[in-house]
Formats: sequence, C-alpha cells, structure tokens
Amino acid sequence: MRVRGAREHNLKDISVEVPRDALVVFTGVSGSGKSSLAFGTLYAEAQRRYLESVSPYARRLFHQVGAPDVDAVEGLPPAVALQQQRGAPTARSSVGSVTTLSNLVRMLYSRAGDYPEGQGIVYAEGFSPNTPEGACPECHGLGRVYEVTEASMVPDSALTIRERAVAAWPQAWGGQNQRDILVSLGIDVDVPWRDLPRDTRDWILFSDEQPVVPVYPGLTPEATRRAVGRQAPPDYMGTFSSARRHVLHTFATTESAAMKKRVQAYMIETVCPVCHGKRLRPEALAVTFAGYDITDFSRLPLTQVAELLRPVAEGREEGHARRVRERPEVAVAAQRLAADLAARLDVLLRLGLGYLHFERTTPSLSPGELQRLRLATQLYSNLFGVVYVLDEPSAGLHPADTEALLSALGGLKAAGNSLFVVEHDLDVVRRADWLVDVGPGAGEGGGEILYSGPPEGLRDVEGSQTAAYLFRDTRAGPHEPRAPSGWLELSSVTRHNLRDLSVRFPLGVLTCVTGVSGSGKSTLVSQVLAQTLAAHFGQGAAPGAEDVEEEGDDVPAATARLGGDVGTLSRLVRVDQKPIGRTPRSNMATYTGLFDHVRKLFAAAPLAKKRKYSAGRFSFNVKGGRCEHCQGEGWVMVELLFLPSVYAPCPVCHGARYNAETLEVEVRGQTIADVLGMTVDTAHTFFGDERPIFQALDTLREVGLGYLRLGQPATELSGGEAQRIKLATELQRAARGHAVYILDEPTTGLHPADVERLTRQLARLVEAGHTVIAVEHDLQVVTGSDWVLDIGPGAGEEGGRVVAQGPPAEVARVPGSRTAPYLARALGLG
Repeated sequence: MRVRGAREHNLKDISVEVPRDALVVFTGVSGSGKSSLAFGTLYAEAQRRYLESVSPYARRLFHQVGAPDVDAVEGLPPAVALQQQRGAPTARSSVGSVTTLSNLVRMLYSRAGDYPEGQGIVYAEGFSPNTPEGACPECHGLGRVYEVTEASMVPDSALTIRERAVAAWPQAWGGQNQRDILVSLGIDVDVPWRDLPRDTRDWILFSDEQPVVPVYPGLTPEATRRAVGRQAPPDYMGTFSSARRHVLHTFATTESAAMKKRVQAYMIETVCPVCHGKRLRPEALAVTFAGYDITDFSRLPLTQVAELLRPVAEGREEGHARRVRERPEVAVAAQRLAADLAARLDVLLRLGLGYLHFERTTPSLSPGELQRLRLATQLYSNLFGVVYVLDEPSAGLHPADTEALLSALGGLKAAGNSLFVVEHDLDVVRRADWLVDVGPGAGEGGGEILYSGPPEGLRDVEGSQTAAYLFRDTRAGPHEPRAPSGWLELSSVTRHNLRDLSVRFPLGVLTCVTGVSGSGKSTLVSQVLAQTLAAHFGQGAAPGAEDVEEEGDDVPAATARLGGDVGTLSRLVRVDQKPIGRTPRSNMATYTGLFDHVRKLFAAAPLAKKRKYSAGRFSFNVKGGRCEHCQGEGWVMVELLFLPSVYAPCPVCHGARYNAETLEVEVRGQTIADVLGMTVDTAHTFFGDERPIFQALDTLREVGLGYLRLGQPATELSGGEAQRIKLATELQRAARGHAVYILDEPTTGLHPADVERLTRQLARLVEAGHTVIAVEHDLQVVTGSDWVLDIGPGAGEEGGRVVAQGPPAEVARVPGSRTAPYLARALGLG
C-alpha cells in the first residue's frame, strides 16, 4: 500500500509504503502523528471509497470521518476500524448487544427452551426487554420503577409552603407560581406543612387534576381572597401541577442532565415488583434452558455459559435421546444454536473476557475491554482481504492478557487480512512484521516518517525515541523502596467480585495495584477506595471535574470500613479518564486555569488599557469580545441533507472566535486567538518570562502534553490526555496537607519516553509527602513503585483476592501470582 502526500493534522506531506497481509505497527511518542496516518488517512480514505458506492440516502446512516488531506493512496483494501471510543453510554447497551450474542441466546430460548405445560411459543423478540413484545409492562423493560412519596418530596414538614416545604417543586419562578396558585385556591401557605389536613397535603402532592385559576402575585393571602371573590382581573391565569406530576414529567421529558438529576433526588428507585428486576414479561421468564430463565442465564460469567452449552452442542446432555425421539426439531435447533454460541464464546474466552456476562452494561467496561469485544466479533466473522486498523489494543491489558491478544491478531493475519496497529506496548511492537515510526517529537515537532521497514532496521535510526527503548536493556535497575509513613486500612470490602476483602495501603509512597484484566483492581481502587475516602472527607466529584454520568452501572454503593492512619490525611484527589468537559467550549487552557492569567496579561496591554478592556473581554464564552456570529465557537454547523452535518470555520471571524476589535490587541505581536492556537511547547517559549503561565505550561510538558494546542476542545481529547491534564492541574496546586492521589492506568496512550516523564511527576508528589495509588499494568511504572498490591489470581469469580503484596522485588518471587514472572523479568531477576 502506498501513501503519497499525506497532510492530515500534523503530517508533513509524507509518503510511505507498507506491506499487505502483515502486522504493521505504527509507533512514536504521544502526538507524533501515528493516529493521523493510520486512522485519519488510511482508514478515512478506505471508508470514503466504500461510501462512494453507497446511495446518498444510505450514506447518512454512517458516522463518516471525512475525506483525508492526501494526494493519493494506492492498493488499499476495504478497512475495519476498532477504536476505543465507547459511543454514547446507555443502560440498554451491554456485552450481549455489542457482540450480538444476545440475539442467539434469545433464539435458543425461543426454539429450544423448556416451556411450562400449555404455554404457547415466545418468539425471539419476546425475550428482549427493549421491545414492546418482551418488556415488562410495569417497568417498561428497565427492571426498576420510580415513585415519589411525601417524605421524599417534603424533607422538612416543619416548614410552611411559603418556606418551600414542597422541595420537589422548581426553585425559581415555577415554584413561586405554584405557591401563588395555592393561595388563590384558598390553601393556607403559612402554617407548618404537618399541620395541614391530610387530604389537602395529598392533593397538593399527588393530584392529577390541573385547575386553571387567576393569580395575583405579590398580594397577601387575605387580599388575594378578596380579589378572587370580586373577580378582579388577575395578572395571569395559572395552571396547577402537583409535585408528583412535576417530578415525573420533568424526569421523563427534560433534555437537561442537571434538571433530571435534580428531580431524581426526590424519587425513590425500587426493584420492579412484577419482574423483580429481570425486565421481561412473566411468560418469557417462565421459559428455561439448563434450569435457568434467560435473565439468570445472561448474568452467568461467560466461562460458565460455555460449560453449560458444550454438552448440548455435542449432543450429550441429559435427556438428549428422549428429546430427539419426542421433539426432533427442538433437538436439532438446540444443538445447532448451542454449537454456534459456544464457538463464538470460545473467541471471547481466548481474549481473556470469560469473567464478563451478557448483561454487563458497556459504560461499566474499560475502553480496552470494549475494543476486545469488537475484535472478537471480527475474529468470528472470518473476513478475508480486509485491513483492520486498531487503536492501542493492549490498553488496559495485563502482560499475560497481551499474549492472548497477540494470538488473536495472528489468527486474523493468518486468515489473509492486514493489520494496522497504533501501539506503545513494546511486546506488541516486537511482534510486528513491519514498523512505521513517526516523529521525532509531538505536534509540530512530529509528523515525519523516521523509518518504515522490518523492526530490526529501526535499531540504526538516530532520533527515534522508540528505538531507544526497543533495543536497549529495559530491565530496571535496583530501586530502593521508600518507607511508608503509615498505613491506610480498608476492611469488609464487598462489591462485584470482591467478597469481604481486607487490604492495607502504605501512606507516603507510590503503590501500584496490579492483576489480570477483570481481577478487581479498578473496583477496589477507583470505586471502593475512592468512594469510601470521598465520603470520609465529605467530597463529591473530583476537584474541578465535570460530573460525567455513566448510566447503567446500577451496582449498589460499595460497602467498606476505613481504618489505620486515615486521620493523617487531608483530602482525596481522583485523577480519572473522564472527559474534562462535555462541549468544545471546555479546553485545556480554561480547565487548568492558565487562561485566566493569559486574559489578565492581554487586559494589561497598552491598547486594552486605553480602551478600558477588562480580562472578561478576552473570554470567548461571554458577550463583548467574542464573535457573536458563532458565539465564540469559531465554527458553524452546515446541515447537508443526505450527508453528515459538517463544521466549517465561521465566515465572520474565520475560526478566531473573537471580534475584530478584540483581535486588534496584541502581546508581543500575537493576538489572543494566536495564543489559543499555540501548542504547549510553543507557548512555553513565548511566555518564558510570565511566571504563572510558564509554570503551568512547564507542568503540562512534564506529563507529556507539549504537543496539544491550548485551545484544543475537550471533546477532541482522549481519556489518557484528559487524565494527564487533571494530573498537571493538581501538580500546580499549592500542596495542602497530605493528599491521597488515585489514578487508573495513567500510562494509557503513552510512549515509553512519556511514561518515564510521568513517573518523575508521580515521584514529585510522593516526595512532597503525598500518597499515590495507581492501578497499572505498565511494568516501567510498577518496577519503579515502592509497594505492589497484586489482585487475582484470575478474573471475575477467580479473582478478587490479594495474591501478593510488598516491594516489587518481593512480589516478583511470589508463586501463584500472574504478575510475578513478568515483574521478575523486568527487574532482571531471572
């Protein structure tokens, strides 16, 4: 395959040739241009060509990535992209739906299930909670019902209606309107709620009636009664709505996440009394297979499902001969469907996903798990002559699971396909048939092809940061672990596969929590420990982070007890991979706070002082300095009838975000728009003598983000980039007391060179007296830690226990630990 003149993103008019039917790995530091070449150019061009053969009407159903900026791509087969984006989280998306295996399970129950005597057949769609035929009529297939009570809507019955006793009503004018309507109806709003007659309270809270009455806002109750009596002209006619009606209607119809969250606080969520949380109609739940109804079957680990299906698939289950005699058509259906399901499950088990179950919701999966589920679907499809483009398939994988992944990729290649893999894991890089190294640096400092050829040839390429790690002795030298300043104890931990677990975390050091994928690491650290500490400190969401809800994880709150030296700690800092904002208006400069300093600097410029511009003038989020045509976004959306909507630069400000007058103000020859367009590296040089800005930029560079533009929208950032921005923001804050920093796989998306820089930053936190606890697979970080906590030994039900704990060198010698042999090799212990 030949690429000529690729200029997508930071690619510098590059040309490159790569072989077909091979494992081609794209390497380079974070932001060097690997993804721009693999996804932005090769995959985008393959998709564009395919869509040209599709009717314009059908084309609008695809998510189109747009035509790449490239002169020519020759010899390119059809391509399939397996990326880490999870799409919109929804409670109805699950492992079963992503892999399409739920469809086969429904067919199995419909055609080969054991029906109660006299019950008619339930068709496959009748086993789905997402269809009218299958959904429980009480909870509409959600498994939960929402109700409101007097106690939930009136938390303080000593208050009067005027004092907002009915807390569930809106807080602003809407609530005042309802109170004024009650005055017109002759209800006393100035006595404590509990002193009102029961029937009056019930009517206000639960009535479905909506009387329309004259409203006289501002009048006393007595004056209002007189006005109603003489039928004086009202200010307006108001419609009454009971508190329950307001809450349920708002919850069902609002598009505002904040509004939905507010009314949900007044609702009591309970398991559906009809289906008991199983989401289906009674007739569907009455059908069993291997003794399980379809919901219980779908909640079994995939390893157990495979064991149940194997005897049926091989025709040796109990009662097989009788079934063949009495109902031969059912016996044939059962054997064929079970065999197909078992074969598909085998692929998932080989990829180390046997601990999952069909009903596990996709928002609760890691990006790596989701990508492997999609990979499993492709492995079973047996396509030939396709290019698979994968985005860091090893992300979130334990070294033991990486072996299974490499085996799966080998199977795809053996079937006659090509694999283009963007990857940092050196074990995957070493197995490549062909390497394309992009660099030498990130952003403007990258975008060039340093090498394209067999891996061994990279050894002699000067300037390649990948070669420096790939061919040197990567075994870590002896690291002297720091002594803990105390211990944090967590006992009686019960959640997911953790059962009454007790564990100790050392304070004042760097701890790495390791274990195979699905062993319970993230559950223990990112969920239980984080929630328990947050409750102890009275903290909510991570400082400064937007609360990005993940629907569908309906697991009850963790149970655990804190102990040890927790009194010596001052706060919790969660540095996770959730986005730093939901809209393009959020960006790195605004999130870290450095843009406040930049705006003050521009407000101090001579022209700005002369015109009396304040720092607010230089914000693109408020009226005044921004371009009003695009309202400071820099882009406008262009609707195309049969094609996806496209974003074009604003025709007024040409993408600058500000109006002409604001852009006349310059600092050292650069406008505020120019500054937002700078990379962190460029701005670092430009603001060298502006201490607050320089320090913020310096920290961003140290966590490997020098290639990002200051104004790059939050929606364009990966989870790993968002996590490192949060870490940089925390590193800039003045150290207050002793904090616990919790990180979940902070090396995701990082080249070994960037991992080294990140490790130095974590060491800085520890040296300042803080405690750092990281869930991590990267042996570069693990070998440099002070304490390792290995969870396992396996995944799912076979995990959830502490297998080993201690300094890395000690854990490396523990038999039965899946991490130990890899740690021993990394430490050079033989």
